Amino acid sequence: MANDLKTAASSGAPELRILALDPGLEPYEPDLRLRMRLYRETKERLIAQTGSLSDFANGSHYGLHPGRNGWYYREWAPGADSMALIGDFNGWDPAANPMKKLKNGNWEVFVRGRKTIPHGSHVKVRVSSGGRSFDRIPLYIHRIHQFADGSCTGQVWAPDEPFSWTDEDFSIPQDQPLFIYEAHVGMATERQGVGTYREFTENVLPRVLAEGYNAIQLMAVMEHPYYASFGYQVTNFFAASSRFGTPEELKELIDTAHSMGIAVFLDLVHSHASRNTMEGINDFDGTEYQFFHTGPAGDHPAWGTKLFHYGKPEVLHFLLSNLKYWLTEYHFDGFRFDGVTSMIYHHHGYVDF
Repeated sequence: MANDLKTAASSGAPELRILALDPGLEPYEPDLRLRMRLYRETKERLIAQTGSLSDFANGSHYGLHPGRNGWYYREWAPGADSMALIGDFNGWDPAANPMKKLKNGNWEVFVRGRKTIPHGSHVKVRVSSGGRSFDRIPLYIHRIHQFADGSCTGQVWAPDEPFSWTDEDFSIPQDQPLFIYEAHVGMATERQGVGTYREFTENVLPRVLAEGYNAIQLMAVMEHPYYASFGYQVTNFFAASSRFGTPEELKELIDTAHSMGIAVFLDLVHSHASRNTMEGINDFDGTEYQFFHTGPAGDHPAWGTKLFHYGKPEVLHFLLSNLKYWLTEYHFDGFRFDGVTSMIYHHHGYVDF
C-alpha cells in the first residue's frame, strides 16, 4: 500500500497531491480517497445535463432581468402555492404581476415594457404558502435598500451605462508569493463612522501598495443588515453591501486595485446564512427546508444561523452560481472561504480533543 501511495502521489493523482505536500496525512489516505470519490460522483451528477460546472453554475436564468420588450423575473420556490412580483412600479399590488408556476418548483413572470421598472425601483415578491401570505426579497437581487428604521427592500439596479472595466490584462502574478492584506471596508477609514468603497479606493489602496502587499481580502461585501456581524451573517448573497456605496464604486475599487497590480479576494460566507426572513433567504418559499436542513441539523449551535443542505442540487446551483457571479460581475480574483470546518464536519469543529 505504501509503495502504491507513493506511486500515485508522484504521478500527480489529484486526490493524492496533498499527501505529496504533507506526508503526515498518509494515515488519513482512505478518508481522502473517499472524499475525492464523492466529489467526482457529485460533479458528474451536476454536469450530466450541462457538460461543465461553469454551465451548471449559470444563475443568470433567475432573478430580475431586462429584455428587449420588458422584464423577466424567475425564482426557484418549490414550497410556494402562489407568487407575485410587487414594487413601487405597480403600487405593490400582487394582482398586477402574478407569477406562473413552471416545472421543478420554478416560477416566472414577464412584465411588459422596458421602462416599466425603472432603475432604482423597490421590489419584493408576495409569496403564499401553507395558508399564509408574506413578502420576501428576491433571492438573486443585486442591491438592497435599507431604510432608517432597519427595514429592507430589494432595489432594481440597471443603470443606463454599464461600468467600463480597464483590467483586461490583469492576472495574479505566478512568480511571487501572495502577501494578503485583510480589510473591512467599513472599518478601514480613520474617521469615525462607516467607511465607503470610494474612501477605500482613494485612501487605503495606496497604503496597502506602499506596505508591499500584492493582494487584499475584503470582508463584509455580501449584504448583511446587522453591521455588528462583521458581514458573517449574510442575507442577500448576490448583493454587494449598500452601506459602503454603489455597485459601480465597488467595481471601481477592484478595477483600481488591478491597475496597481493588487489582486482582490472576497471573504466568502457559504458555511451558513442569517436566519432572518424579511430580508434573507430563510423561509423564502414558506418552508425551512428549501435551502437548509430541517430541525437541529439546520441550526448552528453557536452562531444562531441556518446551515445549508449541500446534498440538494438546487442548493449547490445557488451557491456555485454565487461564486460565478462574484467572479464575472465584479472581477474578484478568488475567495477565502469562511467557516470551512463547519461545512465539512457535523460537529462544526466544537469537539474536545
